[in-house]
Amino acid sequence: MELPLEPVDAPLSSFRPRTGTMEAWNAAYVRVEDYLRAHRIHNRLHQSRLIQSVLERAARRHVQNPALDPTTLAAEECESLMSAWFKEVLADKDEPDERVAVSGRVALLLSDGPQKWPYAFLHRENIPEDFSTAMRASSMEAGPDMSVSNMVPRPIDLGTISEVAGETLEQIEKSPILGTLLLWAAFLAALVGIFYLTR
Repeated sequence: MELPLEPVDAPLSSFRPRTGTMEAWNAAYVRVEDYLRAHRIHNRLHQSRLIQSVLERAARRHVQNPALDPTTLAAEECESLMSAWFKEVLADKDEPDERVAVSGRVALLLSDGPQKWPYAFLHRENIPEDFSTAMRASSMEAGPDMSVSNMVPRPIDLGTISEVAGETLEQIEKSPILGTLLLWAAFLAALVGIFYLTR
């Protein structure tokens, strides 16, 4: 069931869920706080308002189905709020949620929104015009359609040294006795070199 979006700057009040344990709701609180920090929302006052709004929405859903995990509900509410907010800010209401979520997050980081407009994130009313403009300018544009191209294989020229080395290896493979003799010769040469170097 889709819950109506509410402004997230409602006055602070005590959060007392009717279902679920305090440990479960504390875990949900921590998850939402980490989620906001990951989006560089560091303003403590605005952060606490957002967390309360998300947890209240999750608590209303938890009353309807107490078997669900409050942390999961809170994460889903974060995603829902952000998708709706990105659609509104980017004016992409016909785009699928997954695409809007990705382009919105990129636009948020590229526009440096959390630092320049610390109270604008997830604010549903009076979104600053310069913030909306910066977000839209930073949003991703779809690239051209993929096309199939053909690459013609060409012979690789490795030079004279590689040709000589290749021919030598072929000769050694054809004559295992010659290969063994060359290997022993290299081994004896290394021993002689070590002997003369250590004298």
